[in-house]
Parts: sequence; C-alpha cells; structure tokens
Amino acid sequence: MTSTAATRKFNSGDVNGFLGLVVDNLSILAFIAGALIGIFQFPAEIVFQRMFPGTAFGVLIGNVIYTWMARRLARREGREDVTAMPLGLDAPTSIGMALLVLGPAFVSYKQAGLDEHAAAIATWQLGMAALVVMGVLKFVLSFFGAAVQRHVPRAGLLGSIAGIALVLMGFLPLVEILRVPIVGFAGLGIVLYALVAHGRLPFGLPGVLVAVLVGALLYFGLGPTGALGSGYQPPHAWQWRFALPWPNLGFLDGLPLTVPYLPLLLPFGLLMVVGGINVNESARAAGDDYPTRDILLTEAFSTLVAGVCGGVAQTTPYIGQPAYKAMGARSAYTLATGLFIGIGGVLGYVSGLVELLPLAVLAPILVFVAISITTQAFEATPQRYAAAVVFSFFPPIARLLAIKLGDPNVVAPDHFGTLMTQAGHGLPELAVLVALGNGFIITSMIWASFVVALIDARLRDAALILVLGAALTAFGVIHSVEPSGSIYLPWTLGGRAAEVAWQFAAAYAVLAVLIGALSLQRYAAASAGKRSHGMSRE
Repeated sequence: MTSTAATRKFNSGDVNGFLGLVVDNLSILAFIAGALIGIFQFPAEIVFQRMFPGTAFGVLIGNVIYTWMARRLARREGREDVTAMPLGLDAPTSIGMALLVLGPAFVSYKQAGLDEHAAAIATWQLGMAALVVMGVLKFVLSFFGAAVQRHVPRAGLLGSIAGIALVLMGFLPLVEILRVPIVGFAGLGIVLYALVAHGRLPFGLPGVLVAVLVGALLYFGLGPTGALGSGYQPPHAWQWRFALPWPNLGFLDGLPLTVPYLPLLLPFGLLMVVGGINVNESARAAGDDYPTRDILLTEAFSTLVAGVCGGVAQTTPYIGQPAYKAMGARSAYTLATGLFIGIGGVLGYVSGLVELLPLAVLAPILVFVAISITTQAFEATPQRYAAAVVFSFFPPIARLLAIKLGDPNVVAPDHFGTLMTQAGHGLPELAVLVALGNGFIITSMIWASFVVALIDARLRDAALILVLGAALTAFGVIHSVEPSGSIYLPWTLGGRAAEVAWQFAAAYAVLAVLIGALSLQRYAAASAGKRSHGMSRE
C-alpha cells in the first residue's frame, strides 16, 4: 500500500481524532450561540441561519486544505504516519467575539433606536467585517510572522491570551457549569480526569466524548424528574435549517462599524499568527514538517472565506497536532471533520446539535482549554518572566468586571452613568475599571513586555514601551474612557472622560521619564566601570 493510500484510509485513530475535533468545534459554536441568545437575547434565527453557515464553511475550507497538505507531504516523503494539521474555530477569540464585540454591539444598536431584527443584521455585518479585517491582517502577517514573534516577548503574547482564557473562557463557562451543577460538575470531573490527569477511560474512549455523553445523559435523564430544578429546559423540536453560505457584500456595510473594536480585532489576528507559528513548530517537533507560511496562509484564507460568506468566528490550526498523531490519526480525520461541520452548517444539523446540547454539558471542555492555555503561558515562558505573565492578567480581570457591571440586569444604565462620573477622592472607581479593561489585550501585551524589559535590565526599551502605551492611551486604543471601548481624538473629550484619559496617559509618560532617568544612571555606572577597568590595566 502506498503512503498516500494509507493516509486516506479512515482508521481507529482517525475516528478518535474526528470525534475530538468535531466536539471542540461544536462546543465553541454552542458557546457563541449560548452567549448571544442566552445572555444578549439575540434572535436565534440570525445566529443559526446567517452566522453559522459561513462560520462552518470556513472550517470546511481550512480542513480540506490541511488534508491535501498532509497527503502531499506523505507522498513526497514516502511515509504513512503523516498527521494532518487540525483546524477549527479558535476558542479564545471566538468567545471574545461573542462577549466583547457581537453581544455588546447588538445591545448598543438597540439602544440607538434600531429594532431587534435591524440591530441583529447590523451585528452580523459587523461580525463578517471583523473576520475580513482579521483575515487580511493574518494574510499580511503570514509573510512576517517570524519577525513579529521575535519582537514581542513570549510572555506578552502568551500572557495576554492566557488572561482571556483564564477570565473569559474559563471563569464564565465555570459559572454556567455551576448553574446546573449536577450535570456540569460531572462533565468537568471527567475532563480533568482524562485530559489533565491523563487517566484512561473504558475502551480507550476520548475524554471529550465521554464528558459530553455523561453530561447529556444526566441532563436528559434527571431533568424531567425535577432533580435539576430550574436548570432543565425541555429540548426544542428538531429543525432542519437549510442555508447556503453564499458570498455576499454585507461585510462592506459592516466595515465602518469595526472601527471602535479594532483594539480587540487586531490583537486577535496577531495572536493567531504567532499561535500558528508555535503550533507548526510543535508539529515539526512531532515529525511532520509543514511550511510555516502555508499553514498561516491557509488559516488566513479560511478566515477570509468565512467572513465573506457570513461567518463571525475565525479559524486557526489547533495546538494538539502531536496529540492527534499519538492517537494514530492521519489525514482522514480532518477531511471528515471539515465535511461534517461544513455540510452541517448548510443542512442545519450543526445548529440542531447546538440547540440540543445545553451549555452546562459543553462548558467543561472550554474550562479545560482555558486551563491548558493558562498553563502553557507559564510552561513556555522562562521562569524569570512569570511575574510578567501574572501582571498581564489584571486588565482582563477588569474587563470581566466591566462586562458584568455593564449588564443592565445587574446595574441600571442610569446608575451606571452616575458611577462613571461621581465625585470623590481620585478617579471614579467604575471609570477606572472600564478604562483598565478596554483594549485589554494590547494593554496586557504592553504591560508584560514592559516587565520583561525591566527584568532583562533593558531600561531604555522599557521606557519606549511606556511611551507607546501613553500614545495608545491618548487615542483610546487602550484604556478607552468610553464604555463601548471606542477610540477617539483626545481633544474631543470633556469633563470626567477627559480627566480619566489625561491621567492615564500622563501616568505612562511620567513612568517613562523615571525609567529613562534610571537607564541614564545605569549607563553612567557602566561607563565608569569601563574607565576604571581600563586604568587598572594600565
């Protein structure tokens, strides 16, 4: 049997890989739907018939290309053990899109006077445009990804994404787990046993699959008896929602709407490029040497296709390629996953599965991903930079608090506005939380990079990083004083908003001057040491 024929054969390893990759993608789609529909009261039909088909189509395109790349590599090297790069929806940025972009945008459009349907369509077009923006950025950076990786410290890159993981895709799903604790905690325990502790399950079944099955059995078995209390809702009648992901120009209408969200979208795209480089390095270490540029261009292309076809969540190569290789998966599993998700987006059975499985059943998988990403930030970063990673977590925590306090069901909008401008000692506490949380990804990268430069005694670099922070703060790219996180021209602000913006920007500038002065002291001391050493030699 030739190597190409062997990689095409659907073996037991491909079965396990298929189940794991499909459940990963379904869990992310379920969270997007659960967050938009459950938290923000977004119309379900727009999610399932406008957003999902294009999103799923991007998964199909990317996995088909990665399957072809694996078979090309197997044929070129004459090997039967080549494993395709797995591709799916990126969990941190997909969750970030739902909670930080799409949901808040929908609420703000309704508050601006649009009816529910018009607000939902505008939000969908914003999501499409956001994917196109990220896709274009990833396409450009595909040619410079290594340079980006060299100039931004790993602590800054991994710390910022770990902050999202820990706070947004770990803590928020954990809350959903404990809203139906009997179901969610059982699934979480199995995930921790199988994927964290590496315990063996009966018949070698994948941990993700078993966790979902156990959670579903508990939910649908105990729910009708009343044992789950108000946590049980009878499943909706199955619907076949046929929707083709035709390319459309709706993203053009959404492009102007992306401007306030660029401080989030651009780092999302940047992180996927750097993540793609790291993922490809792990695959190369496992024995499958794919061209890095081809891997990055594929994820950029699939993201662009998804955006043009109505998708709202970007695709990315998954970090687990060596794990899929270890379980015996080859290239059939990526092809099968792409077809299952892509066709499911067209025929509607993906939406049906998402509606059928409650968030408490799928949320344990997201908690595990959050744990893995946060752990990786410390494991892949030299120990001396651990403080930089931890320091980068604070802006995401502020963002989480701002999200919760900005919920009209928690704090009334009128009272929220009062708290943002109230007088007192120092700046208003709520205004500080909002400003600290806005643009938190870039803030985390700057903060971590600053601490890394301090640890490495590169004080001039640290001062320049602070100057950059001051400039970005002045225009609201980070620390925006607007609750929406939008950018602005500093001279257009007034009142408390202007005070908060000026104080934050000045704080960076003052610290930059102090660090710069310290660098002069170190330079003078080093020069004196060199002169003394020269005189002693004479």
